[in-house]
Amino acid sequence: MQKSLSILLVTIFISMTGWTPISEAARIKDLVNVEGVRGNKLIGFGLVIGLANTGDQATNVFFSIQTMVNMLQKLGVTIPQDRINQLQFKNAATVMVTSELPAFARQGDRIDVVVSSLGDSRSLQGGTLLMTPVKGTDSITYAVAQGPVSIGGFSIQGASQGVQKNHPNVGRITGGATVEKELPDFFNSKKEISLSLKTTDFTTGSRIAKAINFKMKDVFAEPVDGRTIRVKVPKFYINNVSGFVTKIETLDVEPDTVAKVIIDERTGTVVMGEKVRISTVAVAHGNLFVQITESPEVSQPAPLSLGQTTVVPRTEITVEESEDRLLVVPKGVGIGEVVNALNAIGVTPRDLISILQAIKASGSLHAELEII
Repeated sequence: MQKSLSILLVTIFISMTGWTPISEAARIKDLVNVEGVRGNKLIGFGLVIGLANTGDQATNVFFSIQTMVNMLQKLGVTIPQDRINQLQFKNAATVMVTSELPAFARQGDRIDVVVSSLGDSRSLQGGTLLMTPVKGTDSITYAVAQGPVSIGGFSIQGASQGVQKNHPNVGRITGGATVEKELPDFFNSKKEISLSLKTTDFTTGSRIAKAINFKMKDVFAEPVDGRTIRVKVPKFYINNVSGFVTKIETLDVEPDTVAKVIIDERTGTVVMGEKVRISTVAVAHGNLFVQITESPEVSQPAPLSLGQTTVVPRTEITVEESEDRLLVVPKGVGIGEVVNALNAIGVTPRDLISILQAIKASGSLHAELEII
């Protein structure tokens, strides 16, 4: 019965035949980030109009009315003060507009924006975002967004039920913002650059520095710590740092990884890296099954006995214990041997989690055990 359950064991560079896996090299551009080359978050507050009675309720979202009044006043429309509280804009919704200004963005470039309902609007379907400035953390406007909102779905509501596809309160405008202000760019004038590893590792950082020095036939790169590699720009590439980065970012480097086992108890998934090793350890595996069956029965009293009809519980308990197995896993085996050995004793994903935790507790598992 147990063998019918397969082990969901996902492995990186897995070896099922006993041969030693060969690590593949990765490009430097996939392992590091170049310091200063990143996007910047932008945010703005705006209005979406043209909704089919799915906008904010004025009685609940008071700032929606204030926003509409301010906008109309800027356009030259005067609204009497005593009539403001009577306004009802069912076709409009207040929204937050978010975007990201890419590195080296230039004035006139178009970027995507995400529009999210701020009030109690039911749907942004069919709406149009009015001109909205999107700002950075310094409160400076870097782009202006406007255009029809696409929610990639729909929401239809009837008197008693409705139909909805995707999330109607969040939409996107592709190319909906125009960059108005550029960030200062001094990248090409730098005399040195810093490469930041996406995953901290001293060995990988040292290998990257060696690969760059070997390519440039001189010592230009040196690791600063487990995260940073400082690279001097050669004289030939002064004022052309972009060309230098292009030359080195395609170099292949074999990244080193930490021996780690990831366990997801919610799904029973186990992920192992290729460098996971264990010392000699004996594993005993057995399962105890306890099945409890409730079969309530109705107890009917005899005629004229003045008794009451009651429900009497009937409980049946079945205990079954499978055959115990003892397996000795030799020292220094790799992933392939571990998988084969654990398959041999018929473990399930849940059993495998308990076994790995016990091996780690015994000190025989030479890897990080991370439970997510």
